[in-house]
Amino acid sequence: MKTVGLLCGREHSFPPAIIERVKRLGARDGVTAEFVKLGGTQMGEPARYSVIVDRISHEVEYYRGYLKHAVLQGTYVINNPFWWTADDKFFNYSVASKMGIAIPKTVLLPQKGYPNDVDITGESLHNLEYPVDWDGLLQEFIDFNQYVRCFTFGKTDIVPVHYDPKERKYLVDHQYLTPELGARVVKDAQTINQALGYEMNTIEFAIKDGVPYAIDFLNPAPDFERDRITDFYFEQVVEKMARLVIDRALNGKPSNAWPRWEEMLGIGAAAGFTGAPRSAFAGQKAAAAPSAGSAQGS
Repeated sequence: MKTVGLLCGREHSFPPAIIERVKRLGARDGVTAEFVKLGGTQMGEPARYSVIVDRISHEVEYYRGYLKHAVLQGTYVINNPFWWTADDKFFNYSVASKMGIAIPKTVLLPQKGYPNDVDITGESLHNLEYPVDWDGLLQEFIDFNQYVRCFTFGKTDIVPVHYDPKERKYLVDHQYLTPELGARVVKDAQTINQALGYEMNTIEFAIKDGVPYAIDFLNPAPDFERDRITDFYFEQVVEKMARLVIDRALNGKPSNAWPRWEEMLGIGAAAGFTGAPRSAFAGQKAAAAPSAGSAQGS
């Protein structure tokens, strides 16, 4: 029996729905689901779950540490906890821009203040120019005439949804996008997810003059609550997420969850930022192997 674990926080409708759906759809293949239960983790502890769906580790530090250990032990974690820890919005915008996706003009600026418990003085910041007038992330406003939020599952299964960001409301409108614009949105969302490795995400596009600008795509624990995403999309989310995790329990390899931006941009192997390039690794293996004429065990 393969078990899918759900790690979640203050959610009400999605957790029981996906657990029930995985149990029902996965029964014939020996896949079940349950809430993850943790009470401390020993180093080297075997994996208890084939797949874990993580919706809360950004708020609980222990959970993030446990998930990294679970990956080491062979668990497939959605989303990859190593990349989620390292990722940030400015880097995402930069990668997407290099991929040819329309991105608003964006500037990263230093912050004005620091927490009181951090020992930062003027001498600590001598590398910064002074004065600096803003803090955080400065981004061009896109005066959009259409707005789309995409649910994404497994990097390539994309569901574009008419979304009203002012009312924070999902609208069921299947004719909202033209076929050409819909295809562009889906293609760009697939590219973003493949580059960044996210298999559970929402990606937002502000559309101006027929051009979809990717506005926000770092949402690894998207809102899946029924009363906010409508009954129609809730059913799609539960079904697609259940089928995704069942597939990953049966066929997934933890390495598949790594981002591919290096490979897609032609600057290195996928996820090379966490390890040696394949050529170097192959060289290490060759160097460690005994030569043809050497004696074994000498």
